[in-house]
Amino acid sequence: MAPRIGTPVAIVNETFARTFWKDLDPLGRRLRPRFGDQMPWLTVIGVAKDVKQGGVDQPTGTELYLLLDQLPRVFPTVPAARLSTLLGDRGRMNVMLRSALPAATLQQSITDPVHGIDPSLPMILLRNMEEVVRDSVRRPRMLMQLFAAFGSVALLLATIGTYGLLSYVVTQRRREIGIRMALGAERGRVLRSVVGHGLQLACAGLLAGLVAALILTRLMETLFFGVRSSDPLTLLGVVTLIIVTAAAASLVPAVRATRVDPMVALRNQ
Repeated sequence: MAPRIGTPVAIVNETFARTFWKDLDPLGRRLRPRFGDQMPWLTVIGVAKDVKQGGVDQPTGTELYLLLDQLPRVFPTVPAARLSTLLGDRGRMNVMLRSALPAATLQQSITDPVHGIDPSLPMILLRNMEEVVRDSVRRPRMLMQLFAAFGSVALLLATIGTYGLLSYVVTQRRREIGIRMALGAERGRVLRSVVGHGLQLACAGLLAGLVAALILTRLMETLFFGVRSSDPLTLLGVVTLIIVTAAAASLVPAVRATRVDPMVALRNQ
């Protein structure tokens, strides 16, 4: 049902409609904000897309959009001089203009009509939406780049540490491998045994690391915009890198050990 001419109207966002009316059609429904008993009932005439008013890293709240011309009727007990401060962003009004022209060329076209109505109104912060979005994600992006650098260094250290540790463990078994070869063990079976033992150690470390990663990424969800608690591609890439490193760290010294003369190994034992 269309509202009568002059009826106070409002537009709600998608979160508002889902929160209070769920699957019902919000158009034509009436509401009254709790700013006082003298406020009139408002008729919903539209649903707007959700907008990140509090920042890209903040959840979207329930929002209500009112007509500027109807504010004195909606807030009859509030003086007109205080309405802009009460409802606006510290008394400011944001006006959006869609145009294919650069923002610098539009400044005169925007300021002239405004000053024609009221020369005392200031025009500040004339920016395009790319700048607005870039400024809003500047801090989360800087933190993300910082954490990405730390994560890359940590992954590099983990790779080097895994290779060095497993390589040392296999090197310590060099005489054991030589003796097994002297006793007639097959070279392929010895290599499979050594590499399998190294992969078991690596998998145990990966399991503990994955559990810690899933816990810590839930904390990162609250710090960064768009970060999921579990990224399968990232986790799969890290696991693959560590497993390949562990296999190489076990295989290279094991191959060298199998090439040792069995008599030399027995003599050293």
